[in-house]
Amino acid sequence: QVQPVESGGDLVQPGGSLKISCTAPGFTSNNCGMSWYRESAGGQREWVSSISTYDSETYLRSVKGRFTISKDKPKDTVILQMNSLLPEDTGLYLCKVFGGSRCGAAWGQGTQVTVSS
Repeated sequence: QVQPVESGGDLVQPGGSLKISCTAPGFTSNNCGMSWYRESAGGQREWVSSISTYDSETYLRSVKGRFTISKDKPKDTVILQMNSLLPEDTGLYLCKVFGGSRCGAAWGQGTQVTVSS
């Protein structure tokens, strides 16, 4: 199974940008996909974006046009570039692997993104 580890979370001002990463050894060689979710302080988790095995990208409507998901295949890493951040983007961002049996469905531990002035 592929185990993801998130990084890059930080405190950023509204309107700012931040790049967070999810590194998962074996992600590329096993042809896996990856999704980003975020969890609010109240514990509600919502899907944010996914990138498939074939590099197809999908986004939550409220982040479309502001967030971009991409792969750095040599580094087994999925990147979420977040621009024009809003306070409501605050949350614990987690990544989840998906794909075939070699990929599994593991969650990472999360990285905290806080958008506040």
